[in-house]
Amino acid sequence: MFGTESSLSMFLNTLTPKFYVALTGTSSLISGLILIFEWWYFRKYGTSFIEQVSVSHLRPLLGGVDSSTPSSANTSNGEADSSRQSVSECKVWRNPLNLFRGAEYNRYTWVTGREPLTYYDMNLSAQDHQTFFTCDSDHLRPADAIMQKAWRERNPQARISAAHEALELEDCATAFILLAEEEATTIMEAERLFKQALKAGDVCYRRSQQLQHHGTQYEAQHRRDTNVLVYIKRRLAMCSRKLGRTREAVKMMRDLMKEFPLLSMFNIHENLLESLLELQNYADVQAVLAKYDDISLPKSATICYTAALLKARAVSDKFSPEAASRRGLSTAEMNAVEAIHRAVEFNPHVPKYLLEMKSLILPPEHILKRGDSEAIAYAFFHLQHWKRVEGALNLLHCTWEGSESFRMIPYPLEKGHLFYPYPICTETADRELLPTVFHEVSVYPKKELPFFILFTAGLCSFTAMLALLTHQFPELMGVFAKAFLSTLFAPLNFIMEKVESILPSSLWHQLTRI
Repeated sequence: MFGTESSLSMFLNTLTPKFYVALTGTSSLISGLILIFEWWYFRKYGTSFIEQVSVSHLRPLLGGVDSSTPSSANTSNGEADSSRQSVSECKVWRNPLNLFRGAEYNRYTWVTGREPLTYYDMNLSAQDHQTFFTCDSDHLRPADAIMQKAWRERNPQARISAAHEALELEDCATAFILLAEEEATTIMEAERLFKQALKAGDVCYRRSQQLQHHGTQYEAQHRRDTNVLVYIKRRLAMCSRKLGRTREAVKMMRDLMKEFPLLSMFNIHENLLESLLELQNYADVQAVLAKYDDISLPKSATICYTAALLKARAVSDKFSPEAASRRGLSTAEMNAVEAIHRAVEFNPHVPKYLLEMKSLILPPEHILKRGDSEAIAYAFFHLQHWKRVEGALNLLHCTWEGSESFRMIPYPLEKGHLFYPYPICTETADRELLPTVFHEVSVYPKKELPFFILFTAGLCSFTAMLALLTHQFPELMGVFAKAFLSTLFAPLNFIMEKVESILPSSLWHQLTRI
């Protein structure tokens, strides 16, 4: 035993200050590299690499619970349901209020030099156009065959040239659509092209309507022609809305919804809600909400926040936080606060844009429900309607993050209050949809730095400080290092001494020989 202590003491005395400098410097370098890797992995994937490895690989080895066992069957089923719901929640939808590329998006690019649309967003639009505006029998009509290739083109100029080529053969509705969307530089020019598209599209629709029962080929043509006609009429209504003819736009939207009640995929009711709010026709807004704010229908920020706006409108002009704290909330005020809680739970990103705490950008052509992209699309068109209602933004501010509404939002994998738990996939999808070059994507829930990033940061800083001190004061740090090691081994030495005093010397001698 005494030989071991003397050997350890001799080893410590032979260590030079250069050894301690090298030791601490190497430790600092290694911990720094781990810190950089952990930070990069966290920024890219939103989780700690060490934690992920420990959970995925080490926990089963240490006796972690296997979710596939029969005892956890109910839990596994619940998690599977939540997973399926999360996938459906993260589905990307066409923005019902999307802008015109030529007249609006391209104008922004000309003025600022920035691209407002991402490649992923435009690629989704190309897929939508191929789905809605083409069918298997397009090769039978030369103009449609050209347009089928045009929708697949990545180059905008190539698409526009193909549309002109199709129009040289005949009046092609989809060719007019492409020119109205991408070549027209003003809304008036786009409206003129859509009116020409309406004439050509209506002829094709009536022709295919008569032949739709003659076979699957004609049925597919009729489905395509129906999609084209609905799209044209909806965009014409949007042109009227943008040109200030709001009542005309409302009539066109109502007629379209009556004529094609089953085509809910276009979400025309959201265009109608925005136009009715512009007219301040709140009774009709409430009637539309009563029809579409149903538990069986998919929700949207437009539905939830418009419902909250109407509830807030009833009390916001006289609402005072001080008076409410003294006397308590009235029934109407409680209804308004609960409606705001509901809206914030559905999409917690919206209030910062409505309260102008975060700058707006042009909305993308596709949105992710409950994500930052949907919040931008909603606030871009509806901020003016909240400002028009006196006190509505004040009520939103008082009942948002400062109160329980924001803290009530369930985190991922928890049980939601009014909706399913907030999905964890929104950040990844929003980063694909939004131009992150000049827009900081809003993230909920806020990701706290993982423990291992903080740990490695502290370890790197501590070892770097030790290396610096050892380099500057080698003798003094050598004394400290020897004192530290002696203190570290003191309990072990004390235990060994006690063991020696208790055990017979002969037995201890035999154990040391073994």
